[in-house]
Amino acid sequence: MAAIAVASGTYKLDPTHTDVLAQWNHMSFSNPTAHFGTVDGTLVYNADDVSQSSVEVTLPLSGLNSFTAKFDEHLRSADFFDAATFPVATFKSTKVEAAGTNKLTVTGDLTIKDQTKPVVLDVTVNGAGEHPMMKVPAVGFDATTTIKRTDFGVGAYAPNVSDEVKLRITTEATQAPAETAAE
Repeated sequence: MAAIAVASGTYKLDPTHTDVLAQWNHMSFSNPTAHFGTVDGTLVYNADDVSQSSVEVTLPLSGLNSFTAKFDEHLRSADFFDAATFPVATFKSTKVEAAGTNKLTVTGDLTIKDQTKPVVLDVTVNGAGEHPMMKVPAVGFDATTTIKRTDFGVGAYAPNVSDEVKLRITTEATQAPAETAAE
């Protein structure tokens, strides 16, 4: 597998092409998912020293979508995310490490309901290069991790509804045209 060359710079996550999916086990019967939409974030990538890279992401809980309106209301309620009091979840990296060809390990602080815990993301670089439509540097990543709901005060019905939640993330990001012109 050939290494994908990612251009150094600051990238803005594209919320239209970014998806954060949470999946859990429901009473040993099913494995439902919920989608966190309208993600906002910035990625700083340093191709010469990947350890100098960083990422910050905000997940507005108003964009939480399980594809069932009544369940969305329950997830946003005080039983789970209490979105009226805590409207966003955030992730801020604390360490980025190379983990093989087109692989990174990103460690960071995930905050949900004002409770912050370390999380490690296993990241795959999907592609990088000039965005065909916008003509600016672009990059795409997938990432996975597993968290415990109870670590963040979102533990209603555990353990019947699994404490462990798998997170799958896919994102596309582009550099701003002004930054590209300055290079």
